[in-house]
Amino acid sequence: MGRRSILVAAGWVATVAVATLIGLGAIRLVGESITGTPGGVRSEAEIERALASPEPLPTAATGTGSAAPGTTGTAPSASPGARRGFATDGGTAVAECGPDGVRLVSWAPAQGYRVRDVDRGPDDDVEVTFAGPTREYELKVRCIGSEPVAVADD
Repeated sequence: MGRRSILVAAGWVATVAVATLIGLGAIRLVGESITGTPGGVRSEAEIERALASPEPLPTAATGTGSAAPGTTGTAPSASPGARRGFATDGGTAVAECGPDGVRLVSWAPAQGYRVRDVDRGPDDDVEVTFAGPTREYELKVRCIGSEPVAVADD
């Protein structure tokens, strides 16, 4: 019986090893779709170029312009439906002005923050609140003319 037990144990170990290798191979084949970032991982230089772009991006845009304290934004030429990106330490948002007022097009929290509240509009003003472990950032935007502008709380 001793010889039979050794053969059973060796067969079990071989089966486990083959199953493990098949599992690892499958994970490697699927790769990025399981563990990766959709659209790939961007380098720091790519992110800086995207943030410096004059066109607002769906998830983040920064630059200079008239904005509330703690925020920055880039403004395309003022025209109906003008979009502008805003950034706080808690996250970013893109807003646009239209005939019904201002609306948030997109927003994304910064790393370590989450979106606590959103009023996306369209309305006279819209806001998004980013909550972090020690602080909250509220970004409030309204239209001045046809341009979205960040405003300080009333």
